[in-house]
Parts: sequence; C-alpha cells; structure tokens
Amino acid sequence: MTTDRAPLPAGVDSLPQFPAEATAVLEAGLRDLGLADLDQPARTSLVDHLRLLLAWTEAVNLTAIRAPAEAVRGHTLDALAGVALLRARAVDEFVDLGSGGGVPGIPLAVVLPARRALLVDSIAKKARFLGTATAALGLADRVEVAPVRAEALAADARHRERWPAVTARAVASLADLVELAFPLLVPGGLLLAWKSGDLACERSRAHSAVAALGGGEIEIVPGGLAHAQDHVLVAVRKAGPTDLRWPRPPAERRRHPWPAAADRGAHNRPLRTDALLR
Repeated sequence: MTTDRAPLPAGVDSLPQFPAEATAVLEAGLRDLGLADLDQPARTSLVDHLRLLLAWTEAVNLTAIRAPAEAVRGHTLDALAGVALLRARAVDEFVDLGSGGGVPGIPLAVVLPARRALLVDSIAKKARFLGTATAALGLADRVEVAPVRAEALAADARHRERWPAVTARAVASLADLVELAFPLLVPGGLLLAWKSGDLACERSRAHSAVAALGGGEIEIVPGGLAHAQDHVLVAVRKAGPTDLRWPRPPAERRRHPWPAAADRGAHNRPLRTDALLR
C-alpha cells in the first residue's frame, strides 16, 4: 500500500508566512553580528530559505529543528557568524562541504554576497533541496550544487586547488575536514569550520593533517553568538600545495585516523605517520 504525498514546494509563494517572533529573533541576531545594515532583499532571502527548509523537512527530514525561531538561531545566525571573518579575508568564492539543508552555504552566499559558491552534498534528497532552494532564491546564476562526495570533487581538475575558501559545519572531525578541504584550496586558501565544545584533541590531530597536506596555521575564533557561547569558528590557513595522494578514501581514513601531535611515531600502527602516507 502506498501513500500519495503532495509535491514538495519548488518556491515560497504557497508557504506560510514567517512568524513575527522568528523575524524579531533574526533582526536581533543581525544587530549582534554587526549586520544591521543588511538590505531587505537579503533579509527576505534568509527568511525564504528557512521557510523552504522547514516545509521540506515535514516530508524529507532535512533538519531536526522544526520551530522557525529556533531555526533562525540554530541555522541562519550560526552560519552568519562566519561572515566577518570571510569578509576580512576578502572571500567571495567558496565551497560548502556537506551543505545539507544549505547551512552555512546559502546564508553566506546571500550575505557576503558570494560571486561564486559550490554547495556539495552526496545525499540525493539534500542535493535536490539545495537545487530547489538556490533556484527559488534567485541564486542559481552564482551558486551551484554538486551531488558528489568531497573526494570526487578533489579528483576533478576543475576544482582541485582552485578555491580560496572551504566552509563546513557539522560534517567531520577537524583533521578529516583538513584532509577533505586542503586538496580543494589554493595555497593561501582558508578552511572555515563551525565547531563547539572542547577542541583540544581535535586540534592536536588536525595539526598532523595540516603538516602532511601543505602546512599552515590553525586559529580558533569565538562565534560571537550570545545564545551559543560554546560555538567557535576554526580558521585553518593552507600554506603550500597538497600532494595528489590526498584525500584518502573514507575506508582508509577510518582504518588509519590522524594521530594526535604527541602520538606521531608511536608504536601503535594506526597512529603512525608512515601508515597514513601509504
């Protein structure tokens, strides 16, 4: 027995209006992030992205957040915490890995504004949503969707070491993000990751990955959100080129995870640098 399901919305015209409470949360958050001068078309796009995301989630479960005000806090404002850092580095092109429901990629593309962005997600329902959302928001001329894994993108000469920035939120450990992002970044490019909690172990392992994939520096920057004080941005600057052996396949990364900096050269085989380089 099958159940007919209404078609998923391709635009926002038929969707419920955004609640006033959620709009007020957005306005307050924009002020807190120094974005109070954001123009009305951009504000409308931020709201319409959430309207579409929440409508699709009723059918295909793109996000665990269902309340509009919480979606503003947990998705839109969290994404926009990265705007100041990206603007300070004059970033107007980026790849968003594991974009899912379009966060942080869509809000960043709207507000920066991005001249070019690539939203990457290999899960079909998420890639379908991303394509629908970029078209509905009028972003399709400058925001593309790639329904592939990051490893496949890194093997494509059109993308390998071509991008000035890679963003990622709730995708992988910091060390694995370095391995996935650095092959896409030009030397001097920036990986910006949204993280929370104690990052001591993640950061130590990420140092090993950075050293192997071109070198660079790791900086942790407060997110600047009063409602999420444990959220931080991790900015990783790539110094030099990345060898073609990277990234490894997912199974290889699971078998040989990155060692903590203090464990390099230890006798435990999965943590040895030479094992990682095979």
